Amino acid sequence: MARKTKKPRPRSCQPCTACCDGWVQITVNGYEAWPGHPCPHSTGQGCDDYDNRPEQPCRQFVCGWVIPDSPLPDWMKPNEAKVMVLFNKRQWRGLPVDVALPVGRRIPPRALNWLKQFAEQNGRPLLYTEQIPDTDGNYSREQQVVAWGPPEFQQEALQWQASGISLWSDR
Repeated sequence: MARKTKKPRPRSCQPCTACCDGWVQITVNGYEAWPGHPCPHSTGQGCDDYDNRPEQPCRQFVCGWVIPDSPLPDWMKPNEAKVMVLFNKRQWRGLPVDVALPVGRRIPPRALNWLKQFAEQNGRPLLYTEQIPDTDGNYSREQQVVAWGPPEFQQEALQWQASGISLWSDR
């Protein structure tokens, strides 16, 4: 007798607005959002103009927590775990590179340790960031980037950054 496998319930973004609140630096209809400067449509629990949101970046944005069959555990919802994961943001030597962005100053140790272990177990290099506060203690657009993975990947990520190459996309 075959056992039925239960399909996981789709995950809902609400009430998380980490992507809208500037933790992912985006431009929405000409308005630039970055940490401390959220999209003007973010209510902190959703979008006040959700039905009219633009294709880029809003409709095309893919949070790793809500993708079907996400490997992220339930506790890693961005507003709860204080980290947003973007899977397969670029390729390195044929391997997918994942990106983790803090929802706050830095990724909490529990989440960062989980991500590093996932990266090692799955052969997926990881880029993650920390916010750099300005002289007033506010977050700036500048972020410290850390490359986690083979030494060759770490070196190449430093070269990309020094050359001004986007660390988030090679497409």
